[in-house]
Amino acid sequence: MKLAFSTDKGTRRADNQDYVDVFVNKNGLQLAIVADGVGGQNAGDVAATMAVSHIGNDWETSTLQGVAEVKEWIYAHTQRENELILTAAKRYKTLQGMATTLVLAVVLPNQVVVANLGDSRAYMLRNAQIVQLTQDHNLASELLRRGAITPTEAAEHPGRNLVTRQLGVNEEADPEIHDFKVETGDLLMLTTDGLGKVLSDAEIINTIHEADSISDAVAGLISKANAKGSPDNITVLLGYQDGKEL
Repeated sequence: MKLAFSTDKGTRRADNQDYVDVFVNKNGLQLAIVADGVGGQNAGDVAATMAVSHIGNDWETSTLQGVAEVKEWIYAHTQRENELILTAAKRYKTLQGMATTLVLAVVLPNQVVVANLGDSRAYMLRNAQIVQLTQDHNLASELLRRGAITPTEAAEHPGRNLVTRQLGVNEEADPEIHDFKVETGDLLMLTTDGLGKVLSDAEIINTIHEADSISDAVAGLISKANAKGSPDNITVLLGYQDGKEL
């Protein structure tokens, strides 16, 4: 899969607490990972950097190949990283309260395994249609899933900003992990919430289709999100399935 990514602090934040990177294991499988630090002054950027770098570096030494073992690996390593973030926060006063969302994708031949905690998202674009692969872990989305509010109410609910699953908050992490089929021509997108807060699905699709490359598409999405006054940091990662062997 051809991958491109970028991150930007946006127009309203003094610093960038997002972190993004791509790693390849010993069997050539790609891991794309995006984290959005939580905690304001309490080192959310440290938590995001820890999560991406630790999980990514461990991935590079792995020899995983199958979907089942990849899922088990993701679950075990999100638990381990949760413990590391909690330990660091307890040990250092300046890190108290730090946490991070997480969304990642492992690209296998014809399949992708996606996992998330929080409101950073994974999408699949296929045949000019966009589908969100992950569920947001925030109060508004939890209420919507329970039928307590409508989709219209959820879009404006103040609970959109209250994240219910993160790394570094509870003693156990609770990632959602799923696998999906991937076809030639599919486009995978991982993003923090700074993009989805201001751009509609149609705007995302149009921006990508107007671009000459996935790198240009990433830059275009971040530029449009900033132009529309995104209230948060913005990170976008795009992966194009070209049908070639990994």
